[in-house]
Amino acid sequence: MTRTMEWAARGSHMRGIPRKMVIMAVGAFAKAVANLLNTTTVHNADTLINLVRSRPLGVPLITVSNHMSTLDDPVMWGFKGFPIFDSNLARWALAAEDICFKNSLLSYFFRIGKCIPITRGGGIYQKHMNEALERLSDGEWLHTFPEGKVSQEDAPIRRLKWGIASLIVRSPVTPIVLPIVHHGFEEVMPENFWFGRRPPFPLCNKSINIVIGEPMEFNLPKMTQMAISMPRNLHNPTRGWPILSPSGLDEAAQRCLYTSISEQIQTSMESLRSASKKLSEAKSLNSGQVEE
Repeated sequence: MTRTMEWAARGSHMRGIPRKMVIMAVGAFAKAVANLLNTTTVHNADTLINLVRSRPLGVPLITVSNHMSTLDDPVMWGFKGFPIFDSNLARWALAAEDICFKNSLLSYFFRIGKCIPITRGGGIYQKHMNEALERLSDGEWLHTFPEGKVSQEDAPIRRLKWGIASLIVRSPVTPIVLPIVHHGFEEVMPENFWFGRRPPFPLCNKSINIVIGEPMEFNLPKMTQMAISMPRNLHNPTRGWPILSPSGLDEAAQRCLYTSISEQIQTSMESLRSASKKLSEAKSLNSGQVEE
């Protein structure tokens, strides 16, 4: 099968004019929701901005975050000081095919907006994961929601999907991985606002809190050797994954390696979630003292 409207995702499509127009329009929307309609607080913003603007040439960036609403991306990039209007710096994002690519018009819009369609349940070796890998090979920035779906519960970070771990391993240049956790988007765009439906427009006068972590480092050669040396469980069902070269990782070793990487990212995200809760509680306490 051919990739969905891949031609529209190319920077050369119509000299890049449609992409610039969409990025600017969506950026203006994100700015308005984040700063005019609501209050957004960002912790450690400089780390993200520096990595987006001036990371080493050819080194890809992967940002991972929790998924609280359908507005997380792009509104989470609308905070003050972030270069959201620059189409060259804009992130690529993995987007659910059944939601964002339901028809030709939506497909074109999200394609020129630098989104890559992903079939949920399609596995880590589905065709569009190769496109994501190509973007990383070009040194681009890719944003993902590794939990796989929206969850508005105040609960620990769920088990992460293996797709991101596979991209980290398969990328020719090991990406910089930056964890992000946010809170408040579930109030801006609640899933069950009116008879189980979302509101037609973003809600206002809400507080959005974004906590950006520190870049994560993975010793992939060491982790790969550990995965290869792990004992095999011959009773585990296989999915026919290809053997990765040049490391020679078979499916069992890949499972072990992807689990290890995913657990490290999940742990980092959970630490940020705990920090975010403490910051929110402290802010609420201070607000209460001021009112008194």
